[in-house]
Amino acid sequence: MKFTSRQPESAGMQLAPMIDIVFLLLIFFIVTWQFSRSETELDVSVPTAEQGEELTRPMGEIIINILEDGVIKVEGVQVDLFQLHDKLKAIAGQFENQPVRIRGDGAVTYQRIVEVIDTCQKAGIWNISFATQRPETKE
Repeated sequence: MKFTSRQPESAGMQLAPMIDIVFLLLIFFIVTWQFSRSETELDVSVPTAEQGEELTRPMGEIIINILEDGVIKVEGVQVDLFQLHDKLKAIAGQFENQPVRIRGDGAVTYQRIVEVIDTCQKAGIWNISFATQRPETKE
């Protein structure tokens, strides 16, 4: 009886599961980056407020940016009040209680903010919030 000793084969590293995980992480970071970029892509200096809640953003929230010169931008696209109304009306027809956040520059006229709020209400959207920032503390 002859016994032969065989060298055990080395278990190779499986690359397919590692590549899957890397691609999933890549997709996750790209998607989260897109959501965070939609609110901060513009140079809007929102007003400061000492009071206010740190709310988490609801899924599907629409961000309306109002620049210092009164220009309205939604999802990076400049719109007028009529286009804003049409867009919001279509969305409000699909989703009940659609959340909208208005990011108005601190230097924009109050009248322009009221016009945007009025347009939201005419389109059937009542769940409106305003973006503010906490004042800088001097230490």
